[in-house]
Amino acid sequence: MIVDCAVYRDGHRTEGPGDFSDALGEARAAGGFVWIGLHEPTEAEFDHVTQEFALHPLAVEDALKAHQRPKLEIYDDSLFLVLKPVVYDPGSDAVSTGEIMIFLGDSFVVTVRHGEGAPLAAVRHRLEKEPELLGKGPTAVLYAIADAAVDHYLDVATELQTDLEELEAEVFSPEDGGSRHTASRIYNFKRQILEFRRATGPLALPMSRLAGTAPTGVVVPFVDEKARPFFRDVSDHLTRVNESVEGLDRLVSDILSAHLAQMSVRQNDDMRKISAWAAMAAIPTMIAGIYGMNFEHMPELHWVWSYPVLIVVMGVLEVLVFRMFKRRGWL
Repeated sequence: MIVDCAVYRDGHRTEGPGDFSDALGEARAAGGFVWIGLHEPTEAEFDHVTQEFALHPLAVEDALKAHQRPKLEIYDDSLFLVLKPVVYDPGSDAVSTGEIMIFLGDSFVVTVRHGEGAPLAAVRHRLEKEPELLGKGPTAVLYAIADAAVDHYLDVATELQTDLEELEAEVFSPEDGGSRHTASRIYNFKRQILEFRRATGPLALPMSRLAGTAPTGVVVPFVDEKARPFFRDVSDHLTRVNESVEGLDRLVSDILSAHLAQMSVRQNDDMRKISAWAAMAAIPTMIAGIYGMNFEHMPELHWVWSYPVLIVVMGVLEVLVFRMFKRRGWL
């Protein structure tokens, strides 16, 4: 459905026509641009927008079906940029992603949002308070949306770093490090980082192209040349995010390896303790087993003090073996 539709002239919002089909003509006549925001439109709802703004059918298909990688496509009459905003829930350690599709032309911006994360109303309101920036045209909208998404990436990366430090402290804690759920938590955390990475990694090339620093050297149309430094700033922030994600991914892998190593050491300790107790139990078992054999002529068989002497011998041997294992750290 259409969330908002407005015509902007000289950096200020003006009351547009009741039917958005007339908004583009009014914006061009006034030297401004129109910005239409949609949230999970149906094919029928988006068909009218497609016809009015002559959007490319391949980009329209991507916008309707969603589940796209971050990318930048250049068509004859417009640009098509896909962003994946990220939302992190610290309570469940879950990273969820939405999608924002941006169609950008010489005098129009059409944004299509999927998912509940990262609503664009805050971006629109912030831009409307900065008429000097908004006066730059559709490029300002593209920059503001990309900047808001990447800045939120930084916030999410910081939250993930904080939670990962807590998880690391738990792993190396002598009380909880051996919890049976720790490995599953670490693995789940790694999956969340992978989901985060899918949103930030592929966006690096589109941001480089918008900033004019991509190795392809292709000039992106419909983007004001004076806006390149702003996109370079967004690209720089995105590079920091990707470096942070790489570091988090490596750290999670190291924590998982350390946890598995700890579990192996503890299992070895447990096996040594079990072996030590089994060795101690074998001494009286062996002695009792010898005297349990059914032979008539055995040493000390009819001696009065045989039983207490053997009990004392077994006790002394148990104490000696216990002290030996204790010194070696087996018990």
